[in-house]
Amino acid sequence: MEQGRYNIAAGLAMLGFFMAYGFFLIYMRDFHPNKAQWIAEYAVGKHFESRLAHVHGNLLALLNILLGFIFLKLQGGEKPRKIAAWMGLIGLLMPLGILGEVYFNMSPIFVLVGAASMLASVVLTAWLSYRFWPSA
Repeated sequence: MEQGRYNIAAGLAMLGFFMAYGFFLIYMRDFHPNKAQWIAEYAVGKHFESRLAHVHGNLLALLNILLGFIFLKLQGGEKPRKIAAWMGLIGLLMPLGILGEVYFNMSPIFVLVGAASMLASVVLTAWLSYRFWPSA
């Protein structure tokens, strides 16, 4: 049962982080002294990827919260549930990997690993929900 709690906690933490990052993006677009340059480059390159990280970070955070609630509700399937929970947490590497690419010129491997892991987690959770959802 702990897997669900970890996914909810990590999801809420990431949601808070990426919401704050959204406020940073708003500041850069509307209030920063070089806002004209930011707006001119808004749809390309690093600016586009920054917004992509913000959107995907919030989406995957919400997915982890949802997965956590599902894991807490399921009855049975302990080992696959634990695997799906960890894969959901690893999936949070995707938006962090995008930020790593933008700000630190890191490899996109974290984006790919995170995306594949989250996809696998959602598919496995769908199967677990079908198999182990408590009947009324």
